[in-house]
Amino acid sequence: MNKSKKYRRTFIASLLMGAFALGGMMGANAQGTNYPNKPIRMILGFPPGGPTDVVARIVGQKMAEQLGQAVVIDNKPGVGGNIAADMVAKAAPDGYMVLYNTSSITISPWVYTKVNFDPLKDFAPIALTAEMPLVLLVNPNVQAKTAPELVQRIKANPGKFNYGSSGVGAIEHLTSAQFLSKYGLKTSHIPYKGTAPALIDLIAGQTEFMLTTLNTAIPFVKDGRLRALGVSSVERSRALPGVPTIAEAMKDDFASTAWQGIVAPAGTPREIIERLNRVVNAVVKDPVVVQQLADQGVTPLGGTSEQYGSFIQKEFVRWQHAVKESSAKVE
Repeated sequence: MNKSKKYRRTFIASLLMGAFALGGMMGANAQGTNYPNKPIRMILGFPPGGPTDVVARIVGQKMAEQLGQAVVIDNKPGVGGNIAADMVAKAAPDGYMVLYNTSSITISPWVYTKVNFDPLKDFAPIALTAEMPLVLLVNPNVQAKTAPELVQRIKANPGKFNYGSSGVGAIEHLTSAQFLSKYGLKTSHIPYKGTAPALIDLIAGQTEFMLTTLNTAIPFVKDGRLRALGVSSVERSRALPGVPTIAEAMKDDFASTAWQGIVAPAGTPREIIERLNRVVNAVVKDPVVVQQLADQGVTPLGGTSEQYGSFIQKEFVRWQHAVKESSAKVE
C-alpha cells in the first residue's frame, strides 16, 4: 500500500470516528432538549386525599402545564413512606419517575430497623416545594385555652393525658416528643395507622391533645370540633391568624415544620434535574398555586437543587437526635 492510499484511509477513518462522536453528542443533547416526551410518574408514599397528597396534586398539575406532559400522581402508601422511596431509589435515572417526598426520608432511616434506601446517596435532589407548621390541638372538653394552660394541666396530672399521632416515628410523634421534652411533661403516646383515625379519637375524647399538620386540622378547628392552641412555625399562619405560635405563647423558641420536596433517582442527568428545578420554581411562584397552598396553611418554597441537597443533609442529622430523644423505633 503506497503512502497516498494509507493517508486517505486514515483520513476517512478519522472522519467517520468524528461523525460517530458528533452523532452521539447530538443524540445526548436531543434527549435533554426533548425531555419530557412522555408522562412523568410522581410517586407519593401516602394515601390519596391526605395532606401531602393534596399539595402534591396542586404542584403536579401546574408542573404538567409547564412541561407539556402529564404528571401522574401514583400513591404507594405504607411503612412511613419507605415503600415509595425504595421504589424510586431503584428506578431508572431517566427523569420519568420521581418521588414527591416529605421529611420522612430523613426520619425513616433512624426509626426503622431495615430501610432499603440511603437519603443522601440514592437520590438526586430537585427542589424543596413547601413547608407547613404543625398545630397543637385539644379536645374542646380539655380545660385549656392556651398552650401554657395545657402544659400546666399536664404537669399537675402526670401520666393522665394521652396524645395521638399517625404512627411511631411520624413527624407528629417526634414533634410531640420534642414538645414534651422541652416542657418536662409526662404523657402516653397512642400511635394510629394514619392521621385520620387519630383525629377521630381526639374529637371523640379518647385522647386529649395532638400535634398534626395544619392543613389536616383546619376544617376541624373552623367548625369547632377541635381547639387550636398554637402553631409550630416561627410566624403565625395566614390560614389561622388568630392562633399564636407555640413559641409566642410559651415565650421561647419552640419551632418545627413539616416539609416536602421532589427528588429523582441518583444518576439522573444534570440537564433533566435543572429542567425540573426550573419548572418547580416557576410553579411555587405562580399566584394561583400560592393562594391554593395558603388556603391549606402551606408555604411555598423553591430554591436550587444544591440548596435542597444541603437541606436534606441537615435534616438527616437533626432527626437523628429527635428520634434518639423520643426512643422511637420500629422493627
